[in-house]
Amino acid sequence: MMYWDGGGWAWMTFMPLLWILLIGLVVWTVVRLTQSSSSRDVDADRRRTPEETPEEILDRRFASGEIDAATYTEARRKLADHRPRSR
Repeated sequence: MMYWDGGGWAWMTFMPLLWILLIGLVVWTVVRLTQSSSSRDVDADRRRTPEETPEEILDRRFASGEIDAATYTEARRKLADHRPRSR
């Protein structure tokens, strides 16, 4: 009688490699998706909100009615006093 196991030794070698490959693929996919989505959010925020100068913020707040004229004038004066001098 012949001992033929139907290639069982090949499956014993192949299955651990298949699982390692599958787990590695899942980990790579999760890392790739989380990195790309977070970097896209940061890039979108940079493009969406350009930096405003303090004067622009003050003008916007005065125009929207958040501050009154006296506060606006005083803040503009303080900003002008603390503005670095160009050489």
